[in-house]
Amino acid sequence: MQKATIDLVSFPNGGALTRRRLMQGLVAVLAPAAMARKVGAAAQATEVAAYSPAVLPPGIRSRFVNNINGLRMHVLEAGFEDKDRPAVLLLHGFPELAYSWRKVMRPIAAAGYHVIAPDVRGYGRTSGTDVGYDDDLAPFRSLNQVRDMLGLVSAFGHRSVAAVIGHDQGSPLAGWCAVVRPDVFRSVVMMSAPFGGPPALPFNTADAAPGAAANAPADTIYDELAALSPPRKHYQRYYTTREANQNMWHATQGIHAFLRAYYHMKSADWKQNKPAPLAARTASEWAKLPRYYVMDLDKGMAETVAAEMPTAAEIAACKWLPDAELRVYSTEYGRTGFQGGLEGYRTGSSGRFTAEQQLFSGRTIDVPSMFIGGKSDWGVYQNPGALERMQKTVCTRMLGTHLVDGAGHWVQQEQPDEVSKLFVQFLQTGGRA
Repeated sequence: MQKATIDLVSFPNGGALTRRRLMQGLVAVLAPAAMARKVGAAAQATEVAAYSPAVLPPGIRSRFVNNINGLRMHVLEAGFEDKDRPAVLLLHGFPELAYSWRKVMRPIAAAGYHVIAPDVRGYGRTSGTDVGYDDDLAPFRSLNQVRDMLGLVSAFGHRSVAAVIGHDQGSPLAGWCAVVRPDVFRSVVMMSAPFGGPPALPFNTADAAPGAAANAPADTIYDELAALSPPRKHYQRYYTTREANQNMWHATQGIHAFLRAYYHMKSADWKQNKPAPLAARTASEWAKLPRYYVMDLDKGMAETVAAEMPTAAEIAACKWLPDAELRVYSTEYGRTGFQGGLEGYRTGSSGRFTAEQQLFSGRTIDVPSMFIGGKSDWGVYQNPGALERMQKTVCTRMLGTHLVDGAGHWVQQEQPDEVSKLFVQFLQTGGRA
């Protein structure tokens, strides 16, 4: 592994995050984005700069760390003033960024931690977002992304972190970190998406007939979804298709409106979100999920969420994601597209990388662990039985499961005070390995 070097862009960060400061910062965000579009995707990794401090809450800075498993990684950082603090690593999901952690970073830092939140591989201002659909999927496999995180922690001079915390796609990545290197990732918090653990190896098969494993029944649930009336499809399957990136990146309503509707529909603001456990992994049970999870067969995600676009009054009333903050996301994804983030769904569905994951078959997460979700988040239940397996089998030191009132899928943004409190309690008590 190359020696990592840190390229620091530091700014004075005093004062409140006023609307004026945020809008001034967005000018700095938008300018390099426009430049990158002009010079082409191949140059975007070298053209983008760190965020202006006006975009971020005081006490958080934007920087780059070079030579992280082949990447120049963009990182948000808090609690960096003191060199001997234990570290906490925050891993975002889709379609999010390191910026998604902005509301919880300072409370964690105030509790005495060095907080590190990267744009993970394929996202934001980390290099390599110019990935194409036909490019090699191997860099996005789970174990290589664990290597990314190991390299980043090491680059900052930490032998270990007090906790790795992951949301959405970041949840299984955090889980894999704890499975593979429990000596480095000394506790783990998984959010919104329960982690299923390593895949199983065939067991006690010495007397099985030749070819028995190859004759395992095929997964027919996607055909069964398509046979429903109206025909349906699962969003994760859709996210593996060639058209998914173009559909969202070049949404008819525009990328900002697309993201507004997507975030709204998966939040507690969308009152139809009343999740409950599903009885089984069947098409009839999955059909109970909202359309953003089990879509109409003939629609892309842009069309799916457009029907639930919030009104101007609802947007103005959205305190957890004001329009200026949403602009940070729409600017970044307008520049990069979504393919880098979608690669994670494709590696999970391809089956190509199961063999290397089976090296850890039978391993459990033995460091202290916790799960956090929103009470209005269907993501907790979309894989029937996954939450219970994580609590009872995958994690041997599960210290708590918390479903937060007033939050949907974006729990750390919708209810940051409650989530920050849960983080700090975990770190200061049960989360100490």
